[in-house]
Amino acid sequence: MTNDRKARLSAKTVSALGGSDIADEAGLRAAFLAHGGELFGFARRSLHSPEKAEDVVQETFVRAWRSRSRFDPTLGSLRTWLFTIERRVIVDVSTLDTKNLTFPLDIGNEPTTEDHVERAMLGWQMESALTRLNPEHRMVITELYFNGRSGREVAELLALPEGTVRSRAFYALRMLRILLEEAGWSE
Repeated sequence: MTNDRKARLSAKTVSALGGSDIADEAGLRAAFLAHGGELFGFARRSLHSPEKAEDVVQETFVRAWRSRSRFDPTLGSLRTWLFTIERRVIVDVSTLDTKNLTFPLDIGNEPTTEDHVERAMLGWQMESALTRLNPEHRMVITELYFNGRSGREVAELLALPEGTVRSRAFYALRMLRILLEEAGWSE
């Protein structure tokens, strides 16, 4: 488009939109043809959505049409005025999007009642199996796995050699596995 044609088009849109009560559809169409592409590109880059950008451009021209009596060509060009309106529309859309933004509930971290029941059942099965172990094995397992002590600490606590603690732990775990399988534990 030549500069002469742009100047005539811009003058036509200014006279159509700017302050006169006889603004017509042709002037609005001319303003859209002259500036709609730039407005769309700016909105698309600002909102990262072509669909929202189309809505913003449409709302920009609706607001421009409604407030056409306030346009003063001595204060700035029609393009500047339209971009000012569009910036306000983009802010409105962004604010609305932020207000309507939702976050999914993290349901995976919420234990259900069934989880509590299942956990209690597993605890009872484990307690039952532990009571069936001989006392020396039960003491080693309790200290190692439930009280979180190391093999060396258990050996010192029970005044046993470390090798004996490891041996008792091995046989206790093997017996626990058998007892829990008998109880129907599949893990």
